[in-house]
Amino acid sequence: MSQGFALRPETDDDLPFLMSLYASGREEELAAAPWTPEQKNAFLAQQFQAQRHHYRTYMPDCAYDVIERNGAPVGRLYLEATPDMLNLVDIALVAEIRNQGVGHAILVALQEAAIESGRRIVAFVEKFNPALRLYRRLGYTDVSDHDVYLEIEWRPAAAAARPRPRLSS
Repeated sequence: MSQGFALRPETDDDLPFLMSLYASGREEELAAAPWTPEQKNAFLAQQFQAQRHHYRTYMPDCAYDVIERNGAPVGRLYLEATPDMLNLVDIALVAEIRNQGVGHAILVALQEAAIESGRRIVAFVEKFNPALRLYRRLGYTDVSDHDVYLEIEWRPAAAAARPRPRLSS
């Protein structure tokens, strides 16, 4: 990554940041819940632990990375690589850097890696996630509908017919 951004494996020391990041992605969803702040925090902590346990149980070979900018954590990228695909398990950014092209740059870098290795990229995205528009612009297509989630993919061969997005310098 560039412009002060880097990836590093997450550690247990990152858990407070990762919990906060997870909670920030659920704020809008929980705003209407008739719960006290304490109830919301307990729910978020339980959901975070359940997600973390699920990922590590079912994707033990996944790379669990923290995205840093100038040494400070600003997101997470969970990527599971297999011989034929890159499974984009999760990508999340702190609110302060959302909608500034960082997610776009990461996805384009993943597409470049997929082209070089001849692998497709797959992801599950919530239907109401605003990032779905970005995936569409980058050429991801639907594979299947799973109620709240869409399974989407991007294939290097399909990209050959479209102009490739480039990272800005």
